[in-house]
Amino acid sequence: MPYALGIIGAGNMAEAIARGVLTKQLLRPSEIIAADTSPQRRELFTNELRIKAVEDNAAASDARMILLSVKPQHMAAALAAIAPVLSPKTLIVSIAAGISTAFIEKHLGGGKAWRVIRTMPNTPMLVGEGMAAMAAGKNATKDDLAAARKLFEAAADVIEVDEDKMDAVTAVSGSGPAYFFFLVEQMIRAATELGMTPEQAKLLATKTAAGAAKMLATSADPPDVLRRKVTSPGGTTEAAISHMTKQNWPQITVDAIKAAEQRGRELGS
Repeated sequence: MPYALGIIGAGNMAEAIARGVLTKQLLRPSEIIAADTSPQRRELFTNELRIKAVEDNAAASDARMILLSVKPQHMAAALAAIAPVLSPKTLIVSIAAGISTAFIEKHLGGGKAWRVIRTMPNTPMLVGEGMAAMAAGKNATKDDLAAARKLFEAAADVIEVDEDKMDAVTAVSGSGPAYFFFLVEQMIRAATELGMTPEQAKLLATKTAAGAAKMLATSADPPDVLRRKVTSPGGTTEAAISHMTKQNWPQITVDAIKAAEQRGRELGS
């Protein structure tokens, strides 16, 4: 097998993983090949990452490890395309939301003991601050898990979970950056409605969010304690938190994450 890593679907998440691997010098560009139908994505991988990029998924399948990063609705077709040329010696790592290891094993077919690991990373891997969870399929070994872990640890913290928890992981950390960005969007909107310039509003909101996130990551206090330390009785923060609570914002947030988890289950059915 001429390549150490074959990437099927060279999207943003695959790019984040590849950048992490290259930055940590776990692999050289010449040891990776990527496939994508988008000329723009192939151009980015070729010009910026110096990774060979091709259009045909099958052409990127001759590798010791395959990273499946196509959209869930395209997974069956992608598996059908690579199954005839894929070796059962290849470790298959999927980052597709909702797609089970059993689904991948079934669509690769051939009665072979495919070694599959299901993972869910998130986009902060692009800045070396990612979070990823992984679950082993029935034929994957401890060595397989270790190899996959190494791939993601280049730019993320990694945990191992039972596969039935992966949709919950997707809802919390996989989709989580979008919830965070959505909140910051509203902070910026509020600041502009209160008379700040767009530039001032963005700086106020983003720097506050970044600082709060760093406090959360480095403090021994849990988030509820950190929140109470900012919330003086009868003060401005309490007025905001009280309004959010009265509008059922805490339960809305929990319900939204549960909706994301349910959607993950639907994608895999």
